[in-house]
Amino acid sequence: MRTMTLSDRTISTEKAAFVMGIVNATPDSFWSESRGGSEHALALAEEGADIIDIGGESTRPGSEYVDEDEEIRRIVPLIQAVRKESSIPKSVDTRKMRVMKAAFEAGADILNDISALEDDENMASFCATHNIPVILMHKRGTPGSMQENTSYADIFAEIDEYLKNRCAYALNSGIKKDRIWIDPGIGFGKDTRGNFRLMRDCGRLCGGEYPVLMALSRKRCIGDATGRDVSERLSGTIAANLVSVMNGAAMIRVHDVAEAVDSLKIYWCIQNS
Repeated sequence: MRTMTLSDRTISTEKAAFVMGIVNATPDSFWSESRGGSEHALALAEEGADIIDIGGESTRPGSEYVDEDEEIRRIVPLIQAVRKESSIPKSVDTRKMRVMKAAFEAGADILNDISALEDDENMASFCATHNIPVILMHKRGTPGSMQENTSYADIFAEIDEYLKNRCAYALNSGIKKDRIWIDPGIGFGKDTRGNFRLMRDCGRLCGGEYPVLMALSRKRCIGDATGRDVSERLSGTIAANLVSVMNGAAMIRVHDVAEAVDSLKIYWCIQNS
């Protein structure tokens, strides 16, 4: 059983990993099927998602950041609508404290921060004060520039060191250890070979002290390996997710929830046969 401590309760799943369903309240996310409102979010919950991840700012390679007010306008009504219909935990994909504050007041439960608390100096203290769990991700540069530099002397060692430092920062800011998750940031300033190295070794990050989220769904590295366009990367995504779970991932962030849930059920049956 996997568990995650929220500000007001602890959630659990019998699956080998939590399944986080992606809902993008954006006009430019790279997979158009992930865009939608509360109906899409509730459909993913019905398919078996443990958590819904709501984003109002696309972070696909080449994208530009949006301002706080626009991000709030996009996500707060969606969070409120989902909250009225479901108790499913809601994660918010944001780098900005004011956006997280508005989202938390609307009913969000988790911060999913691609900047690992770096982009807003007030974010860590806000999360600590409200006991909000945080997902700290590694990236290099901004989405607009991150794929311009994907060279590392040792990709695992460098990302491991970065995440250790960001976890230490979170702890020093008052965030409890059981509320810290890490994400190596697949596709955020990495080449295909590096991405697959991180899938292989994800469970070793930070010495296994923090649970790992892997966000692989339909990403470019899946296409590089299979030769498939984004619309044809479901099978490759399922394989990559399962290997990551086998290698220690505690949560997978996906567009295709039903298929992810089914694959984890098969994995559970094999492990418990």
